[in-house]
Amino acid sequence: MDPWFLTGFVDGEGCFSVIVIRSNKLKTGWVVHPKFSISLHQKDKALLEQIQSYFCGAGSIIKQGPLSIQFQIQSVKDLKVIIDHFERYPLITQKRADYELFKQVFEIISNKKHLTTEGLEKLVAIKASMNKGLSVRSELKAAFPKILPVPRPSIVNQQIKDPQWVAGFTSGEGCFYINIMNSASHSLGFQVQLIFKLTQHERDEELMRSLVDYLDCCGNVYIYKEAVDYIVIKFTDLTEKILPFFEKYPLFGVKSKDFEDFKQVVKLMQNKAHLTEEGLNQIRQIKAGMNKGRPLSDGNTRGG
Repeated sequence: MDPWFLTGFVDGEGCFSVIVIRSNKLKTGWVVHPKFSISLHQKDKALLEQIQSYFCGAGSIIKQGPLSIQFQIQSVKDLKVIIDHFERYPLITQKRADYELFKQVFEIISNKKHLTTEGLEKLVAIKASMNKGLSVRSELKAAFPKILPVPRPSIVNQQIKDPQWVAGFTSGEGCFYINIMNSASHSLGFQVQLIFKLTQHERDEELMRSLVDYLDCCGNVYIYKEAVDYIVIKFTDLTEKILPFFEKYPLFGVKSKDFEDFKQVVKLMQNKAHLTEEGLNQIRQIKAGMNKGRPLSDGNTRGG
């Protein structure tokens, strides 16, 4: 697994968090657990195993819900491997702010300062700025009412440094979608539309807009609520830019299977098969087995 691919994937799917819970065994009354995690559908277990292997077997893969699993690392010793990676191959989304704060927590714990009241309060102030912050009704908020969140690091100049980052980010946040719409202008009454989409929180709008130039496409960026989408619909952009890019820089996980199915439909459309009843039905069948319709058993790691 290319290191930039892994960074791109974590930019999309990774999480840096700090768990602080009560404990009568410590003088401060609290125990602290730093945690790096990636949660995926169980269809992508093989991908999490590859990531675990990349990190020298550190951490564990656990069942998180009925259909989800999680790769997690909580050991301070093993987290050093994580930090070493992201220092060499930095995150570029706003998730990097959480990483920078996480790194501060890691230093506090490594130096045993979290075992002092002063160090614990500083750690809680850092945690208050990470992810969604402290819940208003949380036990931690009630126990440290005077704690103010530390300033959240500002992440600017979000430049994509390697195409493998895009492959990793797409393996996490991308979607290859087939839309079959009613159309009075088509002889069969239906129109087939192919869509490539990347989604991220609106705070990464600048990064998402940079993809237009980076992928050299006529894609567009759309913002709704708290999300920003980069979408490519133009057929020639898909066939001449998007497909060749991911053939050169392959995807990992179940997303690679969606890409392979997407390519099948592209080929059918290039041969005008979508204008025939037989071809349209074949596209419907391919569409039905993609994304959420993909069988649990079809979770190989990489398309080619």
